[in-house]
Amino acid sequence: MYHKSRSLLKRLKGEIKLTLVNEYLDFLKEYKIIELAIAFIMGTAATVLIKSLVDNIIMPIITVFIPNGEWKTAKLIIGNVVISWGQFLSDLIYFLIVGLIIFIFVKKLMKLEVAKK
Repeated sequence: MYHKSRSLLKRLKGEIKLTLVNEYLDFLKEYKIIELAIAFIMGTAATVLIKSLVDNIIMPIITVFIPNGEWKTAKLIIGNVVISWGQFLSDLIYFLIVGLIIFIFVKKLMKLEVAKK
């Protein structure tokens, strides 16, 4: 009797594990977790690329118009207040480029959704 109940218990544990694995796989499929992970990785790579574009191409061109020629340390001093506008300008350009890319991507995606319907 003990042997049969032990065998039944092992089988039930195996079925529970299999059920959990199946539920997990269904979760991954239903909520498109894999696609989300890929999008996250691509977004991270795009962030590095855009940051490099701003820091190494756009800002050096803008440096020509900045007094002292160094955009990272460009500051406006008013009394005791120091405004580091050079780095802010770089971050603003970065933000605008990312925003533009997201806008274009979403616009194209919306056109595809409308075309499917």
